[in-house]
Amino acid sequence: MTPKTPRSPPNPTRVVEILTFPSVQLLDVTGPLQVFASANDFMAEANKMPPYTIRVVAKGGQSVEASAGVALAAHPLPPVEAGLDTLVIAGGPGVDAAEADTALVEWVRERARQARRTASVCTGAFLLAASGMLDGRRAVTHWSLCAELARRFPAVRVESDPIFVRDGSVWTSAGVTAGIDLALALVEEDLGRTVALAVARYLVVFLKRPGGQAQFSEALSLQAADDKFGVLHDWISKHLADDLSLSVLANQAGMSERSFSRHYAKATGLTPARAIERLRVEGARHLLSETRAPVKRISQRCGFGSEETMRRSFLRLLATTPQDYRARFSL
Repeated sequence: MTPKTPRSPPNPTRVVEILTFPSVQLLDVTGPLQVFASANDFMAEANKMPPYTIRVVAKGGQSVEASAGVALAAHPLPPVEAGLDTLVIAGGPGVDAAEADTALVEWVRERARQARRTASVCTGAFLLAASGMLDGRRAVTHWSLCAELARRFPAVRVESDPIFVRDGSVWTSAGVTAGIDLALALVEEDLGRTVALAVARYLVVFLKRPGGQAQFSEALSLQAADDKFGVLHDWISKHLADDLSLSVLANQAGMSERSFSRHYAKATGLTPARAIERLRVEGARHLLSETRAPVKRISQRCGFGSEETMRRSFLRLLATTPQDYRARFSL
């Protein structure tokens, strides 16, 4: 695959700084870091210059112990006026202490003003909010702390549902693994969909999870579909209980049934019927784990029609029954 033309102005390298602190959430740092590093690897394989210079930084430098007990090597905080493309602020249990450090908060404020764009991962939004950079902006954090963020920082327009939010040059993400989603979006903005999708497939994650963090996600195999089917998949996820016959899908995609079947199978590796089954199972999995709705009602809401039909689909795709799935994964 040949990378698409960069979407931002040509630049030999984009400096990315990931701010860490004691008791940081390990994946808040390493998730985005690996996305940018994998983008470098992909471009190098295509005989292109690595687009990112990635640095983990912390006050005082040296090493920082994450909440998981792993020590992270870190560079000292650079001068606020030093060149910078992207500032990423990690979160974790130590964010309260970081937020109370007035010198660090001031550094975040001035560094964010120097950066082309600034992002926070999970509870890193609290440190970013303390700097004032989220005032008047839309933002998100871990689902369990959205109300707390809104209470403590009333000038921030907190949204509890999205995986990540972009408001101008400032990005914020939901909990932990959502930092990977955010980093993939940043790579896509810089280098195009081809590179971002290659990174996502290499890391075995979704390039784009449809809907909010409380909603289900479509099957990974569908993510490789052409962009025109991405719109269709979003529509399907909102109409699981409706008639999703071949004629309906073809009409929604603006194609003849024959053309739609051929192009869809080529793009996704699945027939439309198999894709619909996977999406309905994903929807049922979410409702089983996140709600107490009766199995019969879930089967109807997800378009299976009957409990038995849903049970057969679960056995075929997950090798378990809806009841056993709920017993294992419900809150």
